Amino acid sequence: MKWIFVLFIIFVIYLTVVEPNILTVKRIEIKNEKMKGLRIVFASDFHFKPFERHRLARIVKKINEQNPDVIFLGGDYVNGHKKGNTLDIETIAEGLGALKSKYGTFAVMGNHDGWQGKKDIIEAFEAVGITVLENSSRGLERFSVAGVEDLQTGNPDIAKALRGVNSPVILLSHTPDVIEDVPEEVDLLLSGHTHGGQVVLFKPLTVPSKYGTKYAYGLFETRGGKMFVSKGLGTSILPLRFNCLPEIVVVEFY
Repeated sequence: MKWIFVLFIIFVIYLTVVEPNILTVKRIEIKNEKMKGLRIVFASDFHFKPFERHRLARIVKKINEQNPDVIFLGGDYVNGHKKGNTLDIETIAEGLGALKSKYGTFAVMGNHDGWQGKKDIIEAFEAVGITVLENSSRGLERFSVAGVEDLQTGNPDIAKALRGVNSPVILLSHTPDVIEDVPEEVDLLLSGHTHGGQVVLFKPLTVPSKYGTKYAYGLFETRGGKMFVSKGLGTSILPLRFNCLPEIVVVEFY
């Protein structure tokens, strides 16, 4: 019985301390002649808690080490529903403002950002040079990037976000649940929100999506092109992960 108890304690420590703080880099390659040679980094679902300045610095350092051409952020920078449960937004913005890439950093908001007041978050981000896309787009040298509002706390308008954009285009949405409304001209949709299930046995135990586990994690071929759903970086509801390592995503087009 003593060894069972010890093993249980070790398992709990792994779930709550070890795995949530492992930082991995997921690399995928996508064939797209129009964006050949482009390297992007996508990171989502940070959920920074009040004591996590060091984790913020680690994530920023790891992203910059990938030497990206452009950086995309998928929402949920804050943790919980109340401001006392999160690292303050000024610190988060200052940390993420140190991200470096050729074309800059572009972000959308998540449901937790909406619950805590996205106006303040957007202002803090834009003050450090991060472009926030709310049903809007930006044309860059080789491609366009568009982003929509969060499905739970906003009103995602894909048609408005894509109005006037030039191909090729990458679309950012906090949740993958907008996928059925994505038109064919979108080359790649990047989403988070699901955390990959956060706790995965043979499959994710639960996923916050109307599609269940269908779009929990990974690269998908869709009617509107390709979609990648990230496991994200933080934890929500339960402060643990199992068989679902935190990740930043590097996408290289060839």
